Amino acid sequence: MFTRNANVDAELNREVELMLAQDAEDGILPIVQLGEPVLRRKAARYEGQLKRKILDKLIEVMHRTMLEAPGVGLAAPQIGLGLTFAVIEDHIRDSEDDPREITELPFRAIINPTYEPIGDKTASFYEGCLSFSGYQAVRKRWLDVKATWEDESGKRHEEDLHGWPARIFQHETDHLHGEVYIDKALTRSLSSDENLSEYWAYDPVPTQAAEELGFDL
Repeated sequence: MFTRNANVDAELNREVELMLAQDAEDGILPIVQLGEPVLRRKAARYEGQLKRKILDKLIEVMHRTMLEAPGVGLAAPQIGLGLTFAVIEDHIRDSEDDPREITELPFRAIINPTYEPIGDKTASFYEGCLSFSGYQAVRKRWLDVKATWEDESGKRHEEDLHGWPARIFQHETDHLHGEVYIDKALTRSLSSDENLSEYWAYDPVPTQAAEELGFDL
């Protein structure tokens, strides 16, 4: 549990309240792009610095911002806030045989998340980021992870994640350590969203992209 009364940061609460007030008209927060220092700093562990009412409102607005983008995850540093939490959500696509193994991932706020690989299997797929808008690249990630996090009340959760949900959890957790997916991506695979849609949309396992663009999976 968070020791809220001891750790509430008055200045930080004022900062977040101002952030939310400035964007109250449409309820959408601006997403910072690569080059902003906050994306490269290790975020501060969340220990109840925000009042619960403000935290709940912030999570609500982050969720709305993520869906509007549209995206499947959004970490606090991506809105300029250096705290260790994120929101995630994804849903099953139409294709049942999608090799990315996209399964239902209900909306949740993940606070102080960590993950450890289960086994040694990896998967390489195109991946994008709302803070590197307009581009995607192939990134190798663990296929299975043991994910741990705390919810808004400070209750600890643990779950084994597989496939695409595992990728989303890894991506957002990495943000909290100052890492962006492109840092360890196959940069020769880098593609604009438009070219990815035109050339590689029907090649989820990017074997054709690897052949045409000259990278090894």
